[in-house]
Amino acid sequence: MDKLVFLDSVARIAVFVSLLLAIFLLTVKTENKLANRLFACFIIFSAIDFSGLLTYSFPLKYVNIEFFRSTICLLEMPLIYLYVLAVCYSDFRLKWKHLVYTLPFVVMNFVLMPRIYLKSGAEKQYVLNHFNEMFEIYFFQILIEVQYWFYIVGMFLVLRKYKRIYLENYTNPSTSTYKWLFQMTCVFVVMHSITATKNLMRYTTSRDNFLWGNVLMVVMALCVICWFVMKALNHPELFRGINSKLTLTKDFLPKENNNISETVADKDEAILSQISALKKYMTEKEPFLDPSLTIQELANQIDIPVRDLSILINHHMNQHFFDFVNEYRIQKAMNILKNPSKKELTVLEILYEVGFNSKSSFNTSFKKHTNLTPTAYRNAS
Repeated sequence: MDKLVFLDSVARIAVFVSLLLAIFLLTVKTENKLANRLFACFIIFSAIDFSGLLTYSFPLKYVNIEFFRSTICLLEMPLIYLYVLAVCYSDFRLKWKHLVYTLPFVVMNFVLMPRIYLKSGAEKQYVLNHFNEMFEIYFFQILIEVQYWFYIVGMFLVLRKYKRIYLENYTNPSTSTYKWLFQMTCVFVVMHSITATKNLMRYTTSRDNFLWGNVLMVVMALCVICWFVMKALNHPELFRGINSKLTLTKDFLPKENNNISETVADKDEAILSQISALKKYMTEKEPFLDPSLTIQELANQIDIPVRDLSILINHHMNQHFFDFVNEYRIQKAMNILKNPSKKELTVLEILYEVGFNSKSSFNTSFKKHTNLTPTAYRNAS
C-alpha cells in the first residue's frame, strides 16, 4: 500500500508540473510558436499518460474512457517528430498530410471497439479481470514498440540531414540545435528502453517490482521534461531553423563529377581562378566577421550564383562552408592573440570580434585548428 501511495504522489506531481510547463510554453512569447505548441501538446499528452498511474477508482461505465486515455500515448512520438522538424526547419508548417501520423492511434481504438468499447455489464467486467491476457493488449504493446522505433530512426535521419545542410550553408558558430536535439533523442531511447523493461515486468515479475518500475519511469520522465524545457528557456539560440528546401551539394552535382577526392592540381584554370578570387575576397573584405554569415549572403556579395559557390567550396575545395569560414575567423583570432598591443583584450572579446558568438564553439574550433586552447596559444606566442 505504501508503494501505491508513493506512486500516486509522484504521478500527481508529474501531472501538475507537466501541465504547468505546457501552459507556459503555450503563452510565452517566442519566434518559433509552432515548435512550442507542438512540444506543449506532447507534454499535455504525457500528463494524460501519467494520470493513468493515479490510484483512483471509477464506475464501470467509465472504463471506456480509461482505455481511450491509455491509447493517447500513440500521439506522443508523432508530436515529438513534428517538433524536431519545426525546430530544424524554419519554413516547416503543419499540413493535412501530417494527419497520417495519427493512424496508429485510430487503428488501436478500432481494434479495442468490438471486445471492449461495445461491451457492457458482466462482459465488461470480464474484460477488466482478464485484459492482460487479451490479444488487443499484446497488439497494443507491439504497436507502441514499432511506432516508437520508427520515429526514433526518423528523428536521427532528420538530424543527420539538418547537420549536413547546416555545415554547407551556414557559419553561425553554434551547432547547438543539432547537439541538443541529438541528446534529446538519445534520452528518449534510454527512457523508452527503461519503460519497455518495466512493461515486461507486468508478465515476468512480482507486482511490487512492477510498481517500483512505474515510480522510476515517472520520476525520470518528470526530470527529462523539466530539463528539456529549462534548456529551451535558458538557450533560445538553440532553435535557429534552416530552410528545408536547401539541397546538399552532392545532390545537384553531375554524377560524373561527384568525386570529392579530386585534388587542386586536377582542377582547370577557371576553377583555380575562382578559388583564388574567393580567398582574396575573404582576406581583404573579411565577410566572416558577420557571425550570421550564410552561403547565400556571401554569394550575393561576390555576385555569383549560390549554387556555383556551394560547388566551389563544398566540392572543389573539399570543405564545408562552415569550416571554410571558421578557418578565417580562427586565423584572425590567432593574429590578435599574438599581437602584444592587444594583450589587454580578453578571449571573450576576441571571439566576438572575429565573428563567433559562443565561447564553447570558439574554443572547440580553435583547438581543432591549432591543437591548443586560445589561452595556451597566447601564452606560447
